[in-house]
Amino acid sequence: MPTAITRAISPFLINCELTHLDRKPIDFEKAEDQHTEYENALRKMGYTIRRLAETPHLADGVFVEDTAVVFPEIGIITRPGAASRRPETESMADVLKEYRELRFIQEPATIDGGDVLVIGKKIWIGNSTRTNKEAIRQVTDILKPFGYKVSGVPVTECLHLKTAIAVIEDDLLLINPKWVNPDIFPGFNCEFVHPDEPLGANVMRRGNWALCPSAFIHTLHWLSEKGYDVISLDQSELAKAEAGLTCCSVIVE
Repeated sequence: MPTAITRAISPFLINCELTHLDRKPIDFEKAEDQHTEYENALRKMGYTIRRLAETPHLADGVFVEDTAVVFPEIGIITRPGAASRRPETESMADVLKEYRELRFIQEPATIDGGDVLVIGKKIWIGNSTRTNKEAIRQVTDILKPFGYKVSGVPVTECLHLKTAIAVIEDDLLLINPKWVNPDIFPGFNCEFVHPDEPLGANVMRRGNWALCPSAFIHTLHWLSEKGYDVISLDQSELAKAEAGLTCCSVIVE
């Protein structure tokens, strides 16, 4: 059964790590409601929800994507770029080991799962403020026996690589060309986000379902025009914590 691994929101979310945004008040109850609707949407898309143990003392704990990257052959437990987030990986490893054999990123490497874009056997990893070149080297070595090709991508103007790009189909990407150079992806069709929606590329898709924040009306329209069954979600509170849709789950197909 396809599974989405999630975690409850910490009551200390307001103290989350921020890189590109100014800190704003977060309505905790509203954020909880939005996260519940997110999980409900994932169920509609065909996933079983598996919640990790609650970690209320870890402000960023809900953003589980950054703790692991899952492949058909193995799972990789990351070493997040923000030191405050590294304790989040233990509970992820405890659950993910039920689904995959695990490998672990080692010091001095740092990597957030949000910087890892996977398309078949090709992987692009954002070299960002959270992910360094040593992590890219380690991931390359871990995945080489399985036939994956790993490439590093410079990321400077947004938090993670997947802040700026989403895989819509195996040959179709939704991308913010101001944040990631589309020339890095030869052979792919690249649809550019609307200039009024720089964060509009953080979309999730499974089968004919497409999940998109309600704030991105141009992206919603484009997905509908493409014929997808679009689920629109209010993610306004988590967005204040520099989060996108993919941040709040680790997908195990």
